[in-house]
Amino acid sequence: MSRLFLLAGLVILAALAGLAVLHLHKTSKAQTSSVELTVYLCAAAKKPWQELVTEFERETGIKVNAIYGSSGKLYSTIEMTHRGDVFAPASPQYMAKALVEGLVYPDTVRQVAYLLPEIIVPKGNPAGIEKLEDLLKPGVRLAIGDPEHVVIGQYAVELFKHNGMWPEVQENIVTYAENFAKLATLVATGAVDAIIGWHVTYYWYPDRTEIVWLKPGQIPEASYIPIAVLKTSKNPEAAKKFIEFVTESEYARQVWSRYHYLTSPEEVQEKAPGAKIPSIQEIAERLAGESASTSKS
Repeated sequence: MSRLFLLAGLVILAALAGLAVLHLHKTSKAQTSSVELTVYLCAAAKKPWQELVTEFERETGIKVNAIYGSSGKLYSTIEMTHRGDVFAPASPQYMAKALVEGLVYPDTVRQVAYLLPEIIVPKGNPAGIEKLEDLLKPGVRLAIGDPEHVVIGQYAVELFKHNGMWPEVQENIVTYAENFAKLATLVATGAVDAIIGWHVTYYWYPDRTEIVWLKPGQIPEASYIPIAVLKTSKNPEAAKKFIEFVTESEYARQVWSRYHYLTSPEEVQEKAPGAKIPSIQEIAERLAGESASTSKS
């Protein structure tokens, strides 16, 4: 009889323990569900971002208000509103600017996914572009992003300088696109024979474009999507969780890979041996140097 009472007591204790754990879980979930993050995310990577936001909300119970736009527009919004928790522009240059201006916490800056500047041509490659030097051929219609305002345009100029093709190649540049989306459209519609664009451009239009991979050593620098916690964040710990999820989780790695972004410095070196991946701090120092030299002149 005493055995039965003992067993019954153990069952009751186990049930009570289970209820306590369930209560704690519900309480924790309720606490996180009251947290809401405002995150500024680059529109160029909207599809992978949407998947990551949905999964993060599901796993954590933290609501995410995602605001998509061009890096410049997002930056201006942050400056004007003084609101938000996370900033993820399309290029490290904007994050470096945010760092210089004191908009983000330096120790929270991370690299999300990587991009390479490559030659993108229309389907069928009508101009027969097989290598970088072919862009110097007479009559080739080349487009790059406006280097004054478009990051891929800056990378294109550095690419040509690195390979001893600047300023000669300027003779074939027929258009300086005002943003990356317009640059991609130019090649997808056959309006030009080639562009220097991010490698993912080809995967946006696989039926209308082709990619001409550059040779090892030709790409001086890779780019990447950076992310950091804004100093205006009211929920910095939740913001850090979001950053950790999109940069470190296996789920995030698979999402970025599926959209053909490179997910590690090792992958960058496989595709572009010798390409540098500058830190945000290095780029910030460059910007500070450029600003100082401009003010002196």
